[in-house]
Amino acid sequence: MQDKNHGCAIFVKDITKRFESFTAVDRISFSVSPGEIFGFIGPNGAGKSTTIRMLCGLITPTSGIGKVLGFEIDSEAEKIKSRIGYMSQKFSLYEDLTVDENVEFFGDIYGVSPKDLAVRKKSILATAGLNERKNAMTGELAAGFKQRLALGCAMIHKPDILFMDEPTSGVDPVSRRLFWELINGIASEGVTVFVTTHNLDEAERCDRLALMYEGKLIAAGRSKHLKEQHIEGSLFELSIQPIAKAVELLTSLPYIRNVTVWGSKVHVLVENSENGESIRRNLALPGISIDSMELIPPSLEDAFIALVEKEKRKVLHV
Repeated sequence: MQDKNHGCAIFVKDITKRFESFTAVDRISFSVSPGEIFGFIGPNGAGKSTTIRMLCGLITPTSGIGKVLGFEIDSEAEKIKSRIGYMSQKFSLYEDLTVDENVEFFGDIYGVSPKDLAVRKKSILATAGLNERKNAMTGELAAGFKQRLALGCAMIHKPDILFMDEPTSGVDPVSRRLFWELINGIASEGVTVFVTTHNLDEAERCDRLALMYEGKLIAAGRSKHLKEQHIEGSLFELSIQPIAKAVELLTSLPYIRNVTVWGSKVHVLVENSENGESIRRNLALPGISIDSMELIPPSLEDAFIALVEKEKRKVLHV
């Protein structure tokens, strides 16, 4: 079932959530189409978890309009809860129950019939790789197993929308890759997936994105379009020593638009690719060594940094 008025699985218009004097979510608007993987992206404290809790009917918005599967999030929360799956940062499992008991518990909570539960339990255990450990205490499992088990429990009643709040937090890269394969499989079956994350590498796996910063939605769209629209100029990646001295010099040059330190490398955004020779010339100083320098395509993180810097400039000019 989708929203009859908007043709959306999720529709949000000017949603705000305040906790006394603190505004956690500030008049954000977006929509999610049925069957897509929608990434809600931003650093910790950006307002992602508060938004997902409002959409799941766990807290009420201060103002604005929100619909999930056509139901109002402020007045029809119970109808929403029966049609969605929710996987929180802590995997939503009871660690003092066995694997089998967790599956039974969630099946009972969601009203799954004993016949259907028996079939779905087998599938969940097989997918999670826990056939031989169904009697193990859940708290003793490694993070990757907990993650896949929690996903199975969130999907046990075959919901129309799956909400996941930072589902790969604390999970190793191999488990993260396997988990995203499961997410893609779920979406291919027509389930809408709404996932929050601060990991911009996995955000690239989403069909569309909404970028959050300090409670505001600062951009939305496909990853490719966000990079094209918000990175103006050419981007160079430099391996240079010492970094601090080089960054100080680069930021003082008039043709440099932005300088960002990426681990042991520096990303330098300039007006055009011809500025590369100017960079080399300006850095040709005693005590500065350029090990490598290349023109690279911008990443989603580059776009996000550019958007955040733009947002900060807005605040300074208010």
